[in-house]
Amino acid sequence: MPKWAMVFDLDKCTGCGACMAACKMENNVAIVDPEEAQAGRALFWMDMINAHEGEYPTVAIKRMPKPCFHCDNPPCTKVCPVRATYLNEDGLVAQIYHRCIGCRYCMAACPFTAKVFNWWDPRWLEGATTCFNPDVSLRMAGVVEKCSFCAHRLHHVNEVARVDDRALQDGEFMPACAENCPADAIYFGDLENKDSQVYKLSRSYRVSRVMEDLGVEPKVYYLARRTA
Repeated sequence: MPKWAMVFDLDKCTGCGACMAACKMENNVAIVDPEEAQAGRALFWMDMINAHEGEYPTVAIKRMPKPCFHCDNPPCTKVCPVRATYLNEDGLVAQIYHRCIGCRYCMAACPFTAKVFNWWDPRWLEGATTCFNPDVSLRMAGVVEKCSFCAHRLHHVNEVARVDDRALQDGEFMPACAENCPADAIYFGDLENKDSQVYKLSRSYRVSRVMEDLGVEPKVYYLARRTA
């Protein structure tokens, strides 16, 4: 089983939000109205955590992108009573939307709050429906959704590699967020491939994982800012 992993270089990340915008467009993520957003019901598969340090006028802002962590030992899959979320053969934590009953046990079990709930039928801005990605299903109200590492792209490159009778190459499968990062701060690849850039970065002296002590084995790594 491959171990698809993502590495964020916080020394490069500017917090521009291009990854969030790319994720929304690629995966047909609905935009909620201001009232729902104020109630904490905004839908983001790729979120941005902001931390403020210091006092005005010398305030520093630290930003950390946050997708689904696609854990190797995911607690969300263990609590779903209908197996709407599971660890698939590609090592990704997948969602089956038409099977989800909206109990939100998986949201409660996720230590990273990486899942969101579709409270209402999605509404779209005028003309937005012409931009839908046909490779990604539209979610209905009452289901949990989350980052999939753009699994539909993986299906496509797997089919191409199968026809060509070859293995996937490093960098051939790339989620929309990593592809569109203007600062090249997002790296993606297979941890089982020791020649991949992600494998090498995951062993950097700057690397860390969020709440690693929980034992869920997240496959998202962060490279700390350089102090020099």
